[in-house]
Order: sequence, then structure tokens, then C-alpha cells
Amino acid sequence: MTAAGRERTAAGPARPARSATGAVPSAEDGALRPGAGSTNPDDGAAAPPATDPARGALRRTLPQAVPFLARRRGVLLRLGGWSLLESAQTFLGGYAVAAALDRGFLAGRPGVGLVWLALAAAAVVAGGTATERVFRRLADLVEPLRDGLVRRVVSSALSAAVAGQRRHTGHAAVSRLTHQTEAARDGFAGLVMVTRSFVFTAVGVVAGLAALAPALLVVVLPPLAAGLVLFAAALRPMATRQRDFLRTDEELAARLGSDIAGLRDIVACGAQARAEDAAGSLVDAQTRSARALARWAAVRTLALGLAGQAPVVLLLATAPWLLDRGVTAGELLGALTYLTQALLPALNTLMNGLGAAGTRLLVILDRLTGPGEPSTPGSTPAEAAVDRLPSRAAPRPTSRDAVTVPGHPAPPVAPPGESGDAAPGLELRSLSFSYGPGATPVIDGLDLLVEPGEHLAVVGPSGIGKSTLFGLVAGLLVPDRGQLLIGGRPVHRPDRDAFAAGRALIPQEAYVFGGSLRDNLLYLCPDGAPAASVEAAVHAVGLDRLAHGPGGLDARIDPAALSEGERQLVALARAYLAPARLVLLDEATCHLDPAAEARAERAFADRPGTLLVIAHRLSSARRADRVLVLDGVTATAGRHEELLERSETYRDLVGHWQAG
Repeated sequence: MTAAGRERTAAGPARPARSATGAVPSAEDGALRPGAGSTNPDDGAAAPPATDPARGALRRTLPQAVPFLARRRGVLLRLGGWSLLESAQTFLGGYAVAAALDRGFLAGRPGVGLVWLALAAAAVVAGGTATERVFRRLADLVEPLRDGLVRRVVSSALSAAVAGQRRHTGHAAVSRLTHQTEAARDGFAGLVMVTRSFVFTAVGVVAGLAALAPALLVVVLPPLAAGLVLFAAALRPMATRQRDFLRTDEELAARLGSDIAGLRDIVACGAQARAEDAAGSLVDAQTRSARALARWAAVRTLALGLAGQAPVVLLLATAPWLLDRGVTAGELLGALTYLTQALLPALNTLMNGLGAAGTRLLVILDRLTGPGEPSTPGSTPAEAAVDRLPSRAAPRPTSRDAVTVPGHPAPPVAPPGESGDAAPGLELRSLSFSYGPGATPVIDGLDLLVEPGEHLAVVGPSGIGKSTLFGLVAGLLVPDRGQLLIGGRPVHRPDRDAFAAGRALIPQEAYVFGGSLRDNLLYLCPDGAPAASVEAAVHAVGLDRLAHGPGGLDARIDPAALSEGERQLVALARAYLAPARLVLLDEATCHLDPAAEARAERAFADRPGTLLVIAHRLSSARRADRVLVLDGVTATAGRHEELLERSETYRDLVGHWQAG
């Protein structure tokens, strides 16, 4: 419905309507100290930080990591001692091959050559023993980290639950507890092993090359250093991409968890397509982040080739030059042994470990022990959009017949809360919505003011946007532009749950689940309700026959055995009993006969609260205090008699109803 600005030009009692939106009632004390901040337990759709998160993550995590490692100095010393023995194995591996060739086989003394090779084999056995000892000591360093992270996650989740944070917060906690803490343990263990292995292997290789022929270092060290520099330069971007990947993973887990929890409501409201689109966008975001991470993994492969493969190629290419300077064939073979059997495998393990496990570990530790995301994780894209709406309410017209005309000041306003009405008023300001960036707006610049306790009927041709309007009022849809106020207060993310509890949308497809009738009626009453209130709701909407049948309220009902009208009566009684004071009936009585429909609508009109109804009969429109007419071009609100004079669309609808 395109009514931007045009609906404001109507004057007189039939005041222009502002379009409506709304929401369905929502039927570590760590091993690393929390010095950098507490974990934000929420989960989900926070936007990426404006600054490079990898640098901030390292800056936040390092001050916590140093004390953690310092408290385990003894474990580190034992690991270093056994690693030094491994380094001796590396040294003897290449040196023994060179000596066996130069002093043994090429000198015509095969026995001496075999002795040197036996010495190299003995060094391998000793190195294997050292490696086994390293793995034994590794658990003393890794398990305390995991245990502390688990305590942090559980403590944060419990604190969030006690503080009444959103329910889907728990899905992020589950992801962190079952996946990220284990990934942190594995990543930390791998990081310790690969870093230790490379450092002590490099020490053994450099010492061995220097012992064989210092000229070998001139060929080997420059490409090795260049590859390491390239790899180090790629670490921070890789950490950023890894952080994005984990963030999108949490957002997807939170979205799917909330969708699964509310699957019945999604189906009942016919919102499957919207839920699928929202989840699909998060799947696409995760795919993009995974591809970006893979591109930086290619840079890691390039660095590995430069640091590990290039020295081998250069060594072979410069062999004549080295031989001219006194390097022997055995020393060349020993250098190749160092590069291919020790340095290249250690480099490959280091770069794969730091590039994948290391960056992932940094990001996970920052998320589990550092400050939360800039915007609250766990917020859905819909909530983020609502949060971008203006945060301060503009003056609100107080007269029922007030008109907003461009270029004229708005009528005087009453501060929120002074009216004393128990029912919330509803106001929509310049609200616009379209199904997609390039689509024609269904709601365009619509203004609507519904007074507290008012009964408003919404009419218009089929497909004109009435259900979209109710979806906006109910919070199922988020406006592209504009603002929604309830009780004079803008609907914003921090108090979104409080607003949701005060609104109830009853769609045409009534939702009834297998169970007792009482359980169905109390579905939106988390604290239960007195028996007298339940009985009053049953009588008010006309559910007496079903409620007073065999078994009464405690009788089990089969949704498939109920007629469509009976299911609608159950849904109506449920909404009547709910604490919500803003009720939206989206053709919720279409399967009732006119008398039953009139009884249900009168019940909600007499009930404390504000009522909005999509009318499909003339009688529904006549029972309302006012009628909002949507025709795709303008939006006009007024009483039945006024609209017969002012609105051609309304006259056509009335004629159609009377003829039918």
C-alpha cells in the first residue's frame, strides 16, 4: 500500500491512518583470568567490529595468558627439557648423514659410515622417548585451560539466566560449552606442540648447518626468513576471518535454535517463508566468511612454499657455487636432510597449526574470556533493524480525530503515562515496509494513531497488505523506515520482551496442540490463571460446549478432530485469557458463523485492552469504534458512516458484503 504522505492530506473527522506493526507474544572463573572483561553470554547477530578484531583480541588475551603460563612454569621447563632432547635428535640426523658420506662411504670406509647411520637411528629412538614424555606433560598445561573455560561459560550462562536475558542466549552458551571450549583445548594443545616442535627443530637445524658449513646458512636462511615474515603478516587477517566465521556460526546457531523453539508459532502464523529467508541469509553469511578464511589459507600455503620449498630449490641451484667454496657432497646431503626431513615438516605443521588452530584459539579465547561484541550478540537481524529506529518518541496527538497535515504543527501532546489507561495506545510514524530491496513498498510512509482501549477494524481488498500491517504491529516483520510506539514508548530492543508479552496476534490458522484443553488455554499464561478466569474466558468467546463436554477442561483434545471453527475458538479463548492488552485478530473468526463471530469480537471489545481486527464481514466493521481502509494508494480512518461518504473503496466493500 503506497500511502506515503498522501494519507496525511485528508482533513476532518476521518483522520489519516498511520500504518501498524507489532509482535506475537513469545508464547568461567576461567583458566585465563577475566581481567579483560566478562563474557557476553548472548549470541548471535552482532555486526563485526569497526576496528581490526584480531589486534584487539591479542591485546586483550595476552595479559591473561602470561599469568596463566607463569603459574605453570614447572610444566613449561619440563616440556622444554624434553624438547631439547628432540633438538639433539634433529642435529644428529643431518650431521650423521654428512659424516657417514664424507668420512665413511666416500672415503672407502663403509664401517665408519654405518656407525654414523646407527648413531642417527639411536637419536631417533631417543627423540621418540622425548616426544612421548612431552605428550605426558602436555595434559598438565592443557586441561586446566579447558576446565577454567567451562567454568566461565557456565557461570556466564547462569548469570544471564538469573538476570532475565533473552531465552535464545542459551543457544550461544551451548555452542561455547560443547564446541568452543573443546576447540580451545585442542587448539591450545596443538599450538604448544607445533610451536615447541618448530622452535627446537629450527635450533637443531641451524646448529647443524653451522657445524657442517656456515656457507649453507647464506642459502637457507633468507627464503626461510621471508616465508616466516609473510606468514606472520597473514596471521592477523586470518584471525579476523576466523573471528567472523565463529560469529556467523553463533548467529546461525541462535537463529535456528529460536526457530526450532518457536516452530509451532511459525507454522501457525504462516511465517515459514520469512523464517526460511532469515535463516538462509545467515547461512549465506557463514558461507562468505568460510570462503574468505579459505582465501587467506592460500596465503599460508604460499608462505610455506617460500620458507620450506624455496631453500631446497636454492640449495640445489647453488650446489656448484657451494662446492667451489669447499662444501663437500656429504655436507650438501646433510643440509638436504635437515631441510626435507626436519625443517620442512616442522614448518608445515607450524603454519597449519598457527594459521588454523592458532587463530581459532585466539578468537575463541577472546570470546570466552574477553569483552562482548560491540552490539549485543544474540540479537536477530530483526531486532537490529528495530534498534536503528529513532530512540526518542516525537510528540503524540491526543485527540482521536487529530490529523497530521504536512507543513502544520502537530496537536499538543500528553506525556506518556498521564492518561491512566490500562490499555496501551498504538502509534505508527511514517512506517514503510517492502518484501525486498527492489520491491514496491507494501506499506509506505503510513501514520496511524490508535487510542488506548480503542476497537479498530482494518478493511481492504485481498492482498492489499492488511496481514503485512498486522505482522508489523506484531513484530513478525521489521519496518524499513519509521517508528512503532506502544503506550507512548518506542519499541526498542532492550525492552522488546516486555512489549512482546503485552501483544497477542491470532492468525487465521488457529494453533491447537495435542494435550488438555486447559493446557491449550494457558499456553500464553506462564504463571497460570485462576479457575474463575479460565471459566470466564471460555464463556466470553463461546467455548462452553467444548469446555463442558466429557472430561471438561482436563480432557485431551486432538487438533485433527476439531473443526476449524472450534480451533479458532480455542485460540480466541487463549488470547482472551493471556495478559496481553493489545490484541490483533487477523481474520481469526473467519470460520465462525456471524453470531459466534459477533460474540467473540464483543468479548474482546469489552475486555480491558486495545483491539485491532481484520474484518471480512460488514458486521465486524460496524462493531468497531473506527475503521481503517487500505486501498493500495491511500489509507483512511474514520467511523462507518463517515467512510461511506469519504471512501469509494469502503463503499465498494460494503456493497460487496451486502450483495454477498
